[in-house]
Amino acid sequence: MIGILNYGLGNIKAFLNIYKNLGIDVCIIDNNEDFAKVNKLILPGVGTFDNAIQKLKKSNLYNNLEEYVINKKVPILGVCVGMQIMANTSEEGECKGLGWISGEVKKFTKLDNYSSFRLPHMGWNNIKVTEKNCKLFDGIHNPEFYFLHSYFYLLKDEKYSISKTNYTIEFSSAICKDNIFATQFHPEKSHYNGVILLKNFSEI
Repeated sequence: MIGILNYGLGNIKAFLNIYKNLGIDVCIIDNNEDFAKVNKLILPGVGTFDNAIQKLKKSNLYNNLEEYVINKKVPILGVCVGMQIMANTSEEGECKGLGWISGEVKKFTKLDNYSSFRLPHMGWNNIKVTEKNCKLFDGIHNPEFYFLHSYFYLLKDEKYSISKTNYTIEFSSAICKDNIFATQFHPEKSHYNGVILLKNFSEI
């Protein structure tokens, strides 16, 4: 069963509806007892880095989340800010992140030759899959996804990058380390491609 973490942020209902339409067992994780029901986790997120990490750490889910992800190696998919808080730090705030995949979250800066630059980076953009053995992108032949962000994840070790996207610079739009997966884009807003990706995650 897929468990969607409810710590006060993210498009929980969108994930819930997609999995229900696929006929895949899914539940919302509201308390520590709910972790025992699931074998995969989704960490959604919208808004700012500090707000997200503060809400997560103040929730009654944080201690169990660390136990299940780090010690029990339960697969997790972080989305947007749910991805960014997996880093060590962010230029967006002062709080420390989870530090699950070493790196820092940086703000896009305008380049002189990029006249169409806008923040946030919002709308559809292509990704370039860089890790062909990752099952997350199986069956996605036109890899275009929906983005909404002003900051990007700068990995300390690029071997954990599984897709790249260009917006003023080439940045990691998806990352993976062992049982930890994350996307900067929103699969729950990405129509057919997003549905395939979420189905793939359920089968990893």
